[in-house]
Formats: sequence, C-alpha cells, structure tokens
Amino acid sequence: MIYDILKSFETKFSHLKKKGLRVDGLAITDPKRKTHVIKVTRPLIFDNRELPKIFQGMIVKTNISGDLPKEFSIDRTKEDWHKREYIWAPERFEKFVERCSSEIKTKLDNPKMTKNEMLDALCFGNFKEHKVKCEQLIKEGKLPAYHKN
Repeated sequence: MIYDILKSFETKFSHLKKKGLRVDGLAITDPKRKTHVIKVTRPLIFDNRELPKIFQGMIVKTNISGDLPKEFSIDRTKEDWHKREYIWAPERFEKFVERCSSEIKTKLDNPKMTKNEMLDALCFGNFKEHKVKCEQLIKEGKLPAYHKN
C-alpha cells in the first residue's frame, strides 16, 4: 500500500524531475509508530510551492542537494555549530533573494516573480509562516538568533 503511494507520488510529480527533483524513496522517521515518509531531494533554487507537504497521508521530507550560496554557509567544523547558527534562518533567504533575484527568476523560469514569490518558492512554500515559526523557536530557546557575520 505505501509503495502504491510512492508510485503515485512519482507519477504525479515526474514533471519536476526536469527542475531537479529526485524521489529518493520511503523512509521511517518513527520506528515505534512506524511513521513512513516520502523522501525527496531538490536543489536550493526550486519552487517548493509545487510540492505538497503531505501526499496521501504521508509527509514529504525534503533534502537539499548541491553547493549552497554564501548566505547559507556556516562553520560546521565546530561541535556545537547548530547551537550558534541556524542554516535556514529567514534572514539568509532574504539576503540570497536580494543578491540573486535575476538568477532565481531565470532558474525558476518566471521573469515576473516578486520578491515575496521568490521567498515563498525557496523557503519551504511559505516564507511568512517559516519566519513566524523561527521567531517563536528563538523565543523558546530552541533555535539560535540570527547574527550577521
């Protein structure tokens, strides 16, 4: 049954392979509850609004492939890098869009994209939602605040 869901996902979103989407298969994220997810890999410059977060009851788990631009570079050599820097901080997306908007529009084949549309496309489908969630997690001490380098 879950393999049928995966096959259906692959069929429905096969057109996104031209844009860099790779369907990696199924994975279990919670062995006790046997929670399965559909794993996909995509480039950073990809319109996430074209992918669902959930498909036929299964979460779609996304990884990003390829080199990341300088806005997303962090020093991962230190043991506690994740406590000091959050790679997907909203500010990083904003800086990247400011610097590379023409490249983003070209790669996404949409020359009329607005800044907000680019942010939504790159930032998991909804930039404002991501930003609010990050701000809340920072207040709770679960994410480090963004610091300009």
